[in-house]
Amino acid sequence: MTAYRHTREQSGLKLDRQMRWWHDGEPIEHPNIIETFNRGLKMGGDGRYRLEVGHDWCIVEVEGAGYRVTAVDLAEGMVSIRLSDRTAERLEVATLSLDGDGRLEARVKNGKARAVFSRDAQFQLATHLETTATGYALRLGNEALPVPRLGSPS
Repeated sequence: MTAYRHTREQSGLKLDRQMRWWHDGEPIEHPNIIETFNRGLKMGGDGRYRLEVGHDWCIVEVEGAGYRVTAVDLAEGMVSIRLSDRTAERLEVATLSLDGDGRLEARVKNGKARAVFSRDAQFQLATHLETTATGYALRLGNEALPVPRLGSPS
């Protein structure tokens, strides 16, 4: 086993495209650690992801989206999404797109970060999508919100 010297800037932590956590090339599998890391992931002002736990922090390499949409809530003309860091926010429908793997993704955290939809969340939202002459729209009651980027990989 190789010994690594870690710093806050080079922590050896990585979140891959499938939303799996790694440390020094080894998968992190303990559910409590994964939950802590998901809740502690923040987008820094410099555009890099930081893992913040208590007063400690380090930089994390993120290969794809930093967050996962775990659930979709539709109510009264608004779509709210719940994220892997246990926060909720309004979905900006205009930011929806498909990633290279055919998964829905959207901009979150005031447009600063990307979130990929879990299978369940994607299904929840897809049941409200309809095809239009110009692409797709999200049906919310009597309103159809255009989804301009759907079908355009980001």
